[in-house]
Amino acid sequence: MDRIPIGAVFGDWNIGVVIPARNEIEHIKDVISELPEWVDRIIVIDDGSTDGTGKAAEKANVIRLEGEGVGAAIDAGHRDLLEHLEDPFISVVMAGDGQMDVNDIEDVIKPIISGDFHHVKGDRSKHPEGLAKMPLLRKVGTALLAFLTTLACGRKISDPQCGYTATSFRILRYWDWERSWKGYGYPNWWLMELTRKKYAISQVPVRAIYDGQKSGLSIPLFLVKVAPMLLIGLHKRAFSWLQDDMANLQSFLGIPTAMFYAAGWGGIALSILTLGEGFEIFFLLTLICWVIAHFIDRKWVAQKVTN
Repeated sequence: MDRIPIGAVFGDWNIGVVIPARNEIEHIKDVISELPEWVDRIIVIDDGSTDGTGKAAEKANVIRLEGEGVGAAIDAGHRDLLEHLEDPFISVVMAGDGQMDVNDIEDVIKPIISGDFHHVKGDRSKHPEGLAKMPLLRKVGTALLAFLTTLACGRKISDPQCGYTATSFRILRYWDWERSWKGYGYPNWWLMELTRKKYAISQVPVRAIYDGQKSGLSIPLFLVKVAPMLLIGLHKRAFSWLQDDMANLQSFLGIPTAMFYAAGWGGIALSILTLGEGFEIFFLLTLICWVIAHFIDRKWVAQKVTN
């Protein structure tokens, strides 16, 4: 890729790249070598690899974990940059499997440097090449997870599982690492928490590279482990925001959102109690209430978070 002077475009900003990797010996050297010269620190988190990934990444800084999961690996990388980079800095996360194009780094970090956003999410669906090369099953899974994550966040999330991200030091300096979600569904949890904390998020097109790599996406596992987390997080955000709004006499959107969410749960309760007669009516009532609640919630999020 074309090399550009860091000061010419990014001013005083320091750029770190976090690369979570597990058994990526075939790709990790290329990922590291293709990074721009202006990257200030590269940290590879070797999470339980058995193929020598950590040794192959010796040109970068390496942290060894013992199979703690991608969430714990990314957190370890963020925290390393907090120790080694001076403010202002941006933490860019790239996978170690070679599926992300290093030429997209500039596009991922610029919305933060401009001062308009705190977190940037790569979106493969917005790239000119789109998801044409993505296997059909992964397309279906991505669409389903995007729908569920959009509901939880109250704003449109097109490609939540894309791990190409950039995060401002302004978020990382105040993040509660002890309560951070470590397991499956980490990117979805981050998006939901960023919304709850009212951080501005941008989604930019990034190119997806498919060269025989296998996805770790499991739809059944997601539905079992992550969907409940998103559901709980949605209500946690809605009712915490409602309390704040009522305290400040600003519950114009919060009260109807909470009312329709509550009415939806009432419909669920009535559906269970009337399993026979009236079940269809109460279930339909639930769907209508939740659709209305989500519509108002989207307006509410847009009001609270500028993005």
